[in-house]
Amino acid sequence: MLDSVLDYFQSLEQRPLERLGFLVGGLLFFWILEGAIPLTSLHYKRNKLRHASVNFAFTLIHLVLHTGLAVLIVQLSDWCRSTEFGLVYWMSAGIGWTILIGVLALDFSSWLVHWVMHNQPTLWRFHVIHHSDTKVDVTTGLRHHPGDSLLRGIFFLLLIFVSGAPMYSVMIYQTLVVLSTAFTHANIALPKKIDAAISWILVSPNMHKVHHHWKQPHTDSNYGAVFSFWDRLLGTWSHLPTEQIQYGLDRYYPGEKDESLKDLMTFPFRKGSE
Repeated sequence: MLDSVLDYFQSLEQRPLERLGFLVGGLLFFWILEGAIPLTSLHYKRNKLRHASVNFAFTLIHLVLHTGLAVLIVQLSDWCRSTEFGLVYWMSAGIGWTILIGVLALDFSSWLVHWVMHNQPTLWRFHVIHHSDTKVDVTTGLRHHPGDSLLRGIFFLLLIFVSGAPMYSVMIYQTLVVLSTAFTHANIALPKKIDAAISWILVSPNMHKVHHHWKQPHTDSNYGAVFSFWDRLLGTWSHLPTEQIQYGLDRYYPGEKDESLKDLMTFPFRKGSE
């Protein structure tokens, strides 16, 4: 049983349609759930499909970039295995520990690159595009400028190098983060006690919505992707009642242009966009 699971994830990178299935399946599930148990009533500029189309455009660009990054990911992971380089080999970790170390290392890469983008002005220009969405729903998790996506890929490769994560561990994490991203951005209302309980280990919807609040310092908190304990351990955890949360940015990017694909793509390269 375990061997079958490992074999499935070991070769999942070679089956793009199946990987796309996790992405689309997660989106559709939470899209439907948003309609059934919405956290708040989102008044879209035109309609939900128009809003989604802008965010899907960024997703298509990301998928093209990931195709190139995937080659490097596979090559680096295979190199680590052939040279026995990385934490999982230095610790002679068994399968369970190898999965755990790889998943935690890659999730830390997500936390770290997110923190860096918020604290480095030039990189923040690219990440602003994600925060400029004034109607946060399940599709917002797809809204990343290509520059943002490339930087995430670099940090991802760095933590594969450090951890030595084999491909089955890499793909288990990538599947987790795709589903987690849909879950945490979805406009769904969970019972507050359940959401709070989830947030002790995993990033919950209400926890991540704080990160999309328009005003700092709340914007500069809750950087986690899958696991919430990085923020708790590293002092970047923040709480705000959901009824007080307002999406968007208090400066940097005009809210009325949050659905202009041309402006969103060119914004990081404009003078004075910090």
